[in-house]
Amino acid sequence: MGPTTLINGGDNTGDGETVIRRTKEWRRRWHGRSRLQRIDLYQRATLETMPWFFLLTWGITPLLADLRHAPLPWTLGGLFTLVCAAQCAYLHRNLRPAHRSYLGQGTFPAGRLAVPGVLLATGLGLLVALAATHGIDGGGLAMFALDLPIAFVTPYILLVPVRTFLLHGLAYAAVGAGLFAAAGVRGGTLAGVAGAGLFSALLMLLAVRPSAWSLSVMWQAEEARDLQARLAVAEERLRFGRDMHDVLGRNLAVIALKSELAVELARRGKPSAVDQMVEVQRIAQASQQEVRDVVRGYREADLRAELHGARAVLMAAGIDCSIEGDRASDGLTGAAGSALGWVVREATTNVLRHGDPRHCVIRLAADECSVRLVVENDGVPDAGPSSGGSGLPGLRERLAALDGSLEAGPSGTGLFRLTATVPATAPAERTPQPMPERTPRRVDEPMPELVEER
Repeated sequence: MGPTTLINGGDNTGDGETVIRRTKEWRRRWHGRSRLQRIDLYQRATLETMPWFFLLTWGITPLLADLRHAPLPWTLGGLFTLVCAAQCAYLHRNLRPAHRSYLGQGTFPAGRLAVPGVLLATGLGLLVALAATHGIDGGGLAMFALDLPIAFVTPYILLVPVRTFLLHGLAYAAVGAGLFAAAGVRGGTLAGVAGAGLFSALLMLLAVRPSAWSLSVMWQAEEARDLQARLAVAEERLRFGRDMHDVLGRNLAVIALKSELAVELARRGKPSAVDQMVEVQRIAQASQQEVRDVVRGYREADLRAELHGARAVLMAAGIDCSIEGDRASDGLTGAAGSALGWVVREATTNVLRHGDPRHCVIRLAADECSVRLVVENDGVPDAGPSSGGSGLPGLRERLAALDGSLEAGPSGTGLFRLTATVPATAPAERTPQPMPERTPRRVDEPMPELVEER
């Protein structure tokens, strides 16, 4: 075996690896699309291949069966087939911008209809020439007339209103009837050939327009779901802002008033100014603890309310949601139930923002030692919510404070699973406690660290 064989063998192996790599890349891109993006791609591919299907049936059959065996008819029939093929090829260039224009995502360049219009007129002229030279019988001529306008009208349907399209279709049928009558076509053959073009235009109208309309409705629903997810995040931010305002607003106002009072008392030489500053110190320390509680999320979330709220939000977003074992939330302590309530809230937000699921299941199970919450959905994103952001890391810290755990990621069965486990009774030493009452240090007392330095 010589060097040439080795080189060829290596090239073949490299080609095989390239094919495998491209196949994997194609599959990755396909699975990376949302359901709606897949439907959109499928619909456009169907519309692009449909004119080719009609060309291979309505266009080729008369060419082989009904065309008169003579040089001129064969030449005219071959040119007509080439014109129809050129229309189908040009459809790939026009369908995507026409589709985007229908969905309101772009503007269709008007000049792109010039070439398809010229091809349509050329094809009609070739058909009239075939009829004038008696190169094809009536049935074959009608089938050619059926195939001719399909590639042109497929994107044109998406660019004009239905009424305008119907008027233009009638005008096309009238012009075709006049030309074929001038070429000597009479009687039922004339009616059949003239009506064939109008029939194919109406057929494509019924096939293209409703599918595009349904897709536009689905895109609007998708946008509404994204907006709902963003509103949920905005509502959470507003809630946090209200909590911070409730904690700090009143206390800061009281601190400002008592500080002003202490200044006035001090200027007058009254010892009660010290008492006012001690009160300011106490309020400031209490505010500091309350801010810590808000930031750490120690304010309790009701687990049962969060479960039913999650189901309502997901169902409103078009996601089928079921809750299993929600009665297990009845026996939870406040800390454990609050922590799992935050898990449900964060998991619901991630389902809305990061995945594209159809079904979501929330399971809650409890025994004597622990409580386990599982949230599963079938919208597995390319990069799960655990790969970035601060939501899940914050939940892990919250559960770790209760000796709990959190796991999130693809389950290997096409599902994304989030599992949270907490003890049935949270550790007492980790349960948030109110700030202990203690006698504040007086302002006029020396600080302990200063006494030690002295």
